[in-house]
Amino acid sequence: MKKVEAIIKPFRLDDVRQALTAIGIQGLTATEVKGFGRQKGHTELYRGAEYVVDFIPKVKIEIVVPEDKVDDCVEAITRSARTGKIGDGKIFVTPVERVIRIRTGEEGPEAI
Repeated sequence: MKKVEAIIKPFRLDDVRQALTAIGIQGLTATEVKGFGRQKGHTELYRGAEYVVDFIPKVKIEIVVPEDKVDDCVEAITRSARTGKIGDGKIFVTPVERVIRIRTGEEGPEAI
């Protein structure tokens, strides 16, 4: 099993969710996060004073999938999250040693 984490632009979340549903992904966790990379920040004006917004709002998606679905999952996220502009995000794939469904005690791929 693998954990796929993606940091994307917030307005792309619905498109990504639909793309993942279309390939059979049944669940995901989405968290509102803030960060910066090459996109850096930007200057805004509030009550006549300029200030720099260093952290850009993003959404972090976390999905645990069987190894045979990783490539499809990454491709679906990439295709649906891409705008072609700076700040489209990143995808991280890491191994998962163990998954347990709390309600039933099921473990492994059955617990996903």
